[in-house]
Amino acid sequence: MLSGLVLIVIKFIIPAFIYILIGACVMSMLFGFGILRPDNRFLVNLYMVLNQITEPVLAPIRSLLPQFGAFDFSPIVVLLVLQYLFQPALIQLYLTLAMHGY
Repeated sequence: MLSGLVLIVIKFIIPAFIYILIGACVMSMLFGFGILRPDNRFLVNLYMVLNQITEPVLAPIRSLLPQFGAFDFSPIVVLLVLQYLFQPALIQLYLTLAMHGY
């Protein structure tokens, strides 16, 4: 019973993190292109919060990837890992637990 609850919480956290990661990337580009102004305190604070949430996951990936100038491919790698490795593994784990009566 507890394992099912943990899987449900994880299945909520992964999509939420994906949306947070996409939001941080979009805001970074908008600040970089000058569309969002850095004197807007609300948007700067929102970007800082999103960045603080995503940076612990992105920093280790960023250190493994080679430098591509101004391009940062670590969000793409994290999204691919979450979509194609982590979520199917969770589904398989959930099915295995359900078959064994947990």
